[in-house]
Amino acid sequence: MLKERRMAAQEVATALFDAEAAIDAALSKTAALTGVMPSLRKAAGASALIGQDAVERASQAIMALAEARRAIVETHKELSVVQGQIGLGAVRMTGDDGDKPPPQGLEVERVRMRNLRIAS
Repeated sequence: MLKERRMAAQEVATALFDAEAAIDAALSKTAALTGVMPSLRKAAGASALIGQDAVERASQAIMALAEARRAIVETHKELSVVQGQIGLGAVRMTGDDGDKPPPQGLEVERVRMRNLRIAS
């Protein structure tokens, strides 16, 4: 029974991490788009009026993605509560428990980021 709960929790954790990474990537790419439009307009010598609606829409998309990120962070917090409720409070759901292949791609980046420390 514990093994099944751990496997289910790992599957949920993997899906959660993938969703978090996807939202972060979308937020980053949308911010890059929003940032490049004014500089390209200026480089083209176009009026500031050109593309204003597109900049506004992209900015709205950033806000929507920021709200989605807040929701997925809250989901993460709620799933941490569930983890304790099903008796897995001390279990780390990172995919590095030896039963899984070594992390790849985004999981490697998450492990790397988790090991960062603030320097003064």
